[in-house]
Amino acid sequence: MKTILTNKHISIETRKRALQCYLEPVLMYGCEAWTISKQIQNKLEATEMWFLRRMLWIPCTAKKTNERVLNEANKRRSLVRIIRKRQATFLGHVMRRIKLEHLVTTGKFEGKRSRGRQKEKIMDGLATWLGPGKVSDILVAVIDRDLWRDMIANAYKEGT
Repeated sequence: MKTILTNKHISIETRKRALQCYLEPVLMYGCEAWTISKQIQNKLEATEMWFLRRMLWIPCTAKKTNERVLNEANKRRSLVRIIRKRQATFLGHVMRRIKLEHLVTTGKFEGKRSRGRQKEKIMDGLATWLGPGKVSDILVAVIDRDLWRDMIANAYKEGT
């Protein structure tokens, strides 16, 4: 894909669409099950910026800020937002089916918790992305499909 993404004879809009169609699905394979920490989010954003800089022929030594590169490409950061949207959609699907996946996602198992700081769960990340509220509020909102779709759409628009 390097020859297509770095070709100056192809318009930047076409190259961005090629990136979106061919590389982003490969990059986001299985993202519905990821737990995105701040470190992983920074790596995803760095990858997105790396692709844009390569497409615009901006060398690593050029002292251009990420915002300037995004303005030059006429693009917004979207990779993490798309991943969060896919996670929220998948969570709604899983939570409406009250089966084993529901138990795994909510973490309601018998037994003791492990020692030390607890690992971040998918529900925690989505709770912060969807806005102020508790995980229990999210579990109630998932049942109503229209409310859940509205919550996802509002969080996606805000771009947090």
